[in-house]
Parts: sequence; C-alpha cells; structure tokens
Amino acid sequence: MNAVKKKSALLLSSTAPVGGFGESPAVDTLIELLNPLSAFINGKPKGSLNLWQEETKKHHPMDRLIGLEPSNRVTVRIEPGKRCYGCLTLRNVMHTMPVAYRLLPLNRPRFNVRPETGIIAPLATLTVEITYLPPPPPAPLLPESVPESDESFFLDSVVAAGASVKDGASFSSLDAVPADWFTAKKKQVFSDSGIRLYFVGSAVLSRLVADGDMVKVREVLEFSDREWHSADSVDARGQTLLHLAISRGRADLVQLILEFDANVNATNLAGRSALEAAAAVGEVLIAELLLARGASTRRSQGSNWGPLHHSAAAGHLELLQLLLLHGAAPDLPAADGLTALHLAAEERRKECVATLLSAGALAEARGGAAGYTALHVAASTGDEATARLLVEKGCAGLREARDSAGMTAYDVAAKEGHRGFSYSCVSGRLWQLQRGKERLEPRRGQSRREHRRIGGTGMDGPR
Repeated sequence: MNAVKKKSALLLSSTAPVGGFGESPAVDTLIELLNPLSAFINGKPKGSLNLWQEETKKHHPMDRLIGLEPSNRVTVRIEPGKRCYGCLTLRNVMHTMPVAYRLLPLNRPRFNVRPETGIIAPLATLTVEITYLPPPPPAPLLPESVPESDESFFLDSVVAAGASVKDGASFSSLDAVPADWFTAKKKQVFSDSGIRLYFVGSAVLSRLVADGDMVKVREVLEFSDREWHSADSVDARGQTLLHLAISRGRADLVQLILEFDANVNATNLAGRSALEAAAAVGEVLIAELLLARGASTRRSQGSNWGPLHHSAAAGHLELLQLLLLHGAAPDLPAADGLTALHLAAEERRKECVATLLSAGALAEARGGAAGYTALHVAASTGDEATARLLVEKGCAGLREARDSAGMTAYDVAAKEGHRGFSYSCVSGRLWQLQRGKERLEPRRGQSRREHRRIGGTGMDGPR
C-alpha cells in the first residue's frame, strides 16, 4: 500500500506545472483519473481501482481535445444568389470534462463562422457553420483556388474545468467563452490548423468542366449531395455541363457527367439540347453516348432546329446516318417548317440528300414562308446535281409543282439568275437547245422578254 502511495505522489510531482495544479489539461485529467485510485488507497472497495483502469483506457492521447467529424474537410457549396456555407461537427473527446473552443478564419472578410466559440460537454458534439462571403460584383464569384481552398482556419481548445453546463443534448454554451481563456498564460491551449475547405456547386463544376479537368470534376461530383443534382449544373451563361463538355469536344467528360445521372435532354439558355449541340458540330461519339442514355432525336421545344436538321445542314453524314438508325423521323419540320431534306438541298449536301431520300424523306414536303419543295430549294441555289438527284429519286412529279407565289422550280432558278441551270432537270416540258441555231423554245404562258433576259439577245424564239 505504501508503495502505491509513493508511486502516485511521484507521478503527480513529475507532471505538475510550476504554477500548481489546474493550469494544465493533462494534469487536470490526471487528478480526475486518480480519484478512484485515491479511494482505493484509502481503503475503499477494490472495484474503485478497476474503475480507474477503465477510465484510463477510454481517454484519447492528449494531442487534442476536439475531434473533427466526419473529417477535417468542410464541403462548402457555392451557388449564385444563395448563401454559400458548409458544416463541421466538433466532438469533445474528453469523457468527464467540458472543453471550450474558438474557431477563427484567417481571412475574416471572406469567411464567417457561427458559433465562433462555445463550451462542449464531455463526449458531446456541436455543429458550426462556415460561410463563404463572395466579393460584390463585378468581382468573380469563385475564389482563386477551387475546389481545394488555400484558406486557413485556427481551432483553439482548452479544458473548461468547472464550467457551468447542463446535461442533455443542449450541453453547449455558444459564443460565451472569454478570449483570455485561449491565452497560454491562463491555460494550456491546444491549436489545430488542419481544417480545410472544399468548394462544390454549379459555379465550381462549370469552371472545372470548361477547364477540362476531369479528375477534379469527378471529385466534386462525388463530394456533392445527390439531392443537389449537381450533374445538371448550369453556368452563368445558361450552359449545362454537358453543353460545356461538348463545346470542348470532350467525350470523356460527357460520359463522366452522364454517369452522375445528368438530364440528357436538358436544354441550355438558347433552348438547344445536348444532342442538338453535338449534331451541330458533328460529334459522332458524343452523340452515341447521348443516344445510349435515351436522348431524344426530336427538336427541342425552344430550338429552331433538331439534331437531324443540324447534321443535314452541316453535312455530317455519319451523324445523320446514326440519328436515322436511332429512329429519327426524316420529315420532322424545323421551327420554320423546313425539313432536313430542304436544309441539305440548300447547303448543297448531295450525299445527305441521298441518305434522307433513302430513309423515306418526303420529296414533296413543303416548308418555309415560300412553300418550297426541296427541288425549289436546289433550283434556288443553282445546284443542278442535287436537282437531278431529287428528280431521279422521286421528285419528277413535282417539276411542275408551284410554291406559294405560283412559281415552279425552273421559275425560281430563273429568278435567282442561274442561267446555266438545265431546264430539263426541273421542268416537265422540253428545253431544246438546238445546236448551231442556239434556239430556245419558249414555254407556254411565259413572255418572250423573260426568255431574252435568261438566254440573251441572240436566243429569241420563233415569232
């Protein structure tokens, strides 16, 4: 028994600070833990020693008083026009004593912490909010470093021996800790500067996708709450993440964004879907990814052209074939009533015209304010090769078809000044060019003056 007394006295004397007991959390804890041992020494039941041993095992190493949950990384969501904040849980790792804390940002104009100070009961937790305060416009919304922040936060903690706190869940006193508690002269202060912010949100994702940083895009999407639907984020110009990735030609980014359940038919501010955007620039692989996720081949409600119109007008033959293979209707009209066949003829895309006709496109379909057929369109551009193809593939019966102004395809060609345009490929009547005489038989109902204008003064018909 005397040996135990001497050992405990030696232990106390070796850990006590110069100013006496109570000024060091390590000493305060040791005194508290030795109470059961003292009871044992003074002749109390042996169970007191077992209690002391159990309590000793429970305590964490004395390198910190507060644990950070779930980790030292605080996720802060940044959304334009909304409060940008994240939450961090502080846990008192002490089993029998309350702990006071103070959490301060180094950059106080840009960050706010609530509550900055408080007292946490033994083994209790307290949640603090860290709010990002964006600079006023026209300064950028985002900080320079995203998604990892280079900002610093300092967490100080001290044992609050004898602090008045209540039992239960509300065992915390907020913003009520005097500043002098955290001076080394008063108590032993534990400091932690390991708290790090991690920015997420639509603004962050838009920047990372625009930069093409696939690794960080994946990280931010993984750290984002599924309920936020972060994959459907839109930037300040109304572009979705899919549109941004398509504009960079990044099929890998498109696939990544789709993995996080992005709305494949979402439109940008201009009303264009992702598939329409891919079709406009001829991104076949991206179109395949979108179609595999169920992208619609129809024209979006707010868009002038659908995917088929874009691919036909731009001459993206492989993409046009892909869309038709996935069930795109070849005769769906654009906003102005023109079909993909009209647009392909207008842009002299002969191969696209042939593909559409083979897919069952209606050659007699009319569109636009003038009520043109595709043959009218080809005649207006002077594209004789496309006009002949249209006639060969089924437009022969429309050579006499008239637009809303009563003009045939030949009339349209003449109006547009295409003098070398072959009459036979757009008219059911014969345009005979007599060799040597260079005579042009005038059509019934058409003035001789018009033929002089088209054929020249040396090409008068019979008087």
